[in-house]
Amino acid sequence: MRKVLEKMFSDHYRDIYGYLYSLTHDAHVSEDLASEVFLEAVKSIASFRGDSDVKTWLFSIARRRWIRYLRKSRREVRRVMLEEYMIPGDEAGLNEWDERLIASRITDLIAKQPQRAGNVMMMRLEGYSFHEIALREGISDSSARVIFFRAKERIRKLLEEEDIRDE
Repeated sequence: MRKVLEKMFSDHYRDIYGYLYSLTHDAHVSEDLASEVFLEAVKSIASFRGDSDVKTWLFSIARRRWIRYLRKSRREVRRVMLEEYMIPGDEAGLNEWDERLIASRITDLIAKQPQRAGNVMMMRLEGYSFHEIALREGISDSSARVIFFRAKERIRKLLEEEDIRDE
């Protein structure tokens, strides 16, 4: 059984990793997810019925892992949004409905920013470094920081003016 698992890993790891990398654009996350895929495959190999090719089965596990990762990331992005755009302490005592409402409003406000500012903000919320953002946008690191800071302050001010929690 061990040789079968080793062969499965050696035959398919690169493909699974490549697939996950094409989704995440992050080597570390892709490595973690690929490891989780093979760990899940080892745990559930006994239930594999052989209705499909092993590679197809592994890709379906990878897709489920990716979806799980996205769901978890959305919750983290929502929390980061609140921390980034709210005045410290304002996020205390918010229930999940309030968090969703504010996060949704922040997303709307980001979408209304000038294109470059919106791109910088979304990439930052997705976890990109200012250096990575600068490379993608063709600007300097300091310009990426300034664009982010100014847009964040505009959004923070709009949120304060709206006080959407009182609606």
